[in-house]
Amino acid sequence: MALRSQNKLASMFIAFANQKAALGSGRRIASRAGFTLLEITLAVAILATMSLAIYRFVESNLTALRASSDANTADACYSGLRDLLAAQWQSLPSGQGAITGEPFKLNDRQRDQIQWICGAGSGLLTRYAPGQFTVSLRLQPENKKSDQLDLGFLRTPQDDSGQETWVPLIKNVSSLQVRYFDPQLNTWIDRWTNALRRPWLVKITVGRTDAAEPWEAIIPLRRTPF
Repeated sequence: MALRSQNKLASMFIAFANQKAALGSGRRIASRAGFTLLEITLAVAILATMSLAIYRFVESNLTALRASSDANTADACYSGLRDLLAAQWQSLPSGQGAITGEPFKLNDRQRDQIQWICGAGSGLLTRYAPGQFTVSLRLQPENKKSDQLDLGFLRTPQDDSGQETWVPLIKNVSSLQVRYFDPQLNTWIDRWTNALRRPWLVKITVGRTDAAEPWEAIIPLRRTPF
């Protein structure tokens, strides 16, 4: 009887031990199958760092692309200005369209300008204007309350039949310098006052507010390559 009781107690102890071992093994398996809070926190931190690096990389590239696009657009405007001036000045009628140029005062500062005389056509940027006009390439404030200077054409009818008209070409420039090449002197001069003949070359220098270096173009008036 005592032996049976001992065997029964031994069997119960073994069963309890096996059950406890099974529960412990299940807990270990469950703990191995999941992630700790520290591991999840580290993973989230790594993902956040990678996302921030990717965002900064994309943002810097987009900024560089926008700056490059703006610079290319501005350069295209100045290239178009050079082509426009060459086409207009070279198309002026022979014996007419006297070109003159000298400094004038604007906002109590000396600024250059160049003038020519023409009728309707490319030199006036319109085909429907009657009579002759004096056209000036010069700087002018954007408006009466603004300090911003724009480069454009000021068109004035010679017979006082109408009002002056302003055609803006380049917005927000800082300066305009005009030089003329005199073949008789074989040098560049600051002004051109001889309306009976034209200079061979005209050098236009525009101070740009969007670039460190000014823009410069040399325009031939005799339809000869330079």
